[in-house]
Amino acid sequence: MYALRRALMCSLCVAGLSAAALGHAAEKVVTFTVDGQKITGTLELPENVQTPPVLLMLHGFTGTRNEWSSPVVKDGLFGRCAKALSKKGVASLRIDFRGSGESDGKFEDMTVDSEVKDALAALDFLSSRRDIDSQRISVVGMSLGGAVATAVAGRTTHSLRSVVLWNPGINLPAAFTSIYGEDVMKTALGSGDQAIAVTMKEGGKTVKLKAAFFKSLYTTVPAAEIENYRGPLLLAVGTKDSIVYPQPTSAEALLRYHTGPHTLWTRPVDHGFDVERSATTVDALVEETTDFVLEHSK
Repeated sequence: MYALRRALMCSLCVAGLSAAALGHAAEKVVTFTVDGQKITGTLELPENVQTPPVLLMLHGFTGTRNEWSSPVVKDGLFGRCAKALSKKGVASLRIDFRGSGESDGKFEDMTVDSEVKDALAALDFLSSRRDIDSQRISVVGMSLGGAVATAVAGRTTHSLRSVVLWNPGINLPAAFTSIYGEDVMKTALGSGDQAIAVTMKEGGKTVKLKAAFFKSLYTTVPAAEIENYRGPLLLAVGTKDSIVYPQPTSAEALLRYHTGPHTLWTRPVDHGFDVERSATTVDALVEETTDFVLEHSK
């Protein structure tokens, strides 16, 4: 019943967005500033659609605005989703948080709070534009960006049409302890303003971070944030995620704090929705996300 209702609503929504043929997009690099630092993003606007709805995309830890890419998903999770959205008449803005990608700042100065601030500023930026509909804004966040999205949804003064979370950080201290280990977490929390190199377990990526980042993992609580958002929520998780686990138990726990309408979408895949191995689940996720955003953008 849900799938049929969703398909009907999506068809009506697309028809209402434009009578002209969809399928092409104008992609442009845009910038705005936060605390005097430039944030860079890619704004993708569907052609032949006046003032379309828009989805703000928030990438994960150590990621960039196209999100996780691989030989089978070369355009990245967000790049791929942006193209699917534009074909159905929905605009998107994917940004590099400060310290990542092409945005100003150093990664070592990043905190969860600074990313929330960047995302709130991105909503202000979108609301000031005349080429999108500022009354039809949605947000999607991946991994740590998903935790950021819960805070954005709970704190923004802008009315959001929907929120989508892809394998979001739910218990941030537990997730990062699984990434770095207890000893690294203890050392990092006591490192003060000195940036220290931290390496993911099992030979993963090494980055420099300060104690402020690790402290912010404890002060941002996604369950408390999402309690302040009562709009439509799509929570998509992989039941084989080894970073945010156990699933779907963690997802179900988060949804207990959301009093609005919500949908839990699960697949037996890893934290990246098996992006390194196949595009099958990624494409299913993109379709589910696109349809959900469309349904709530009428």
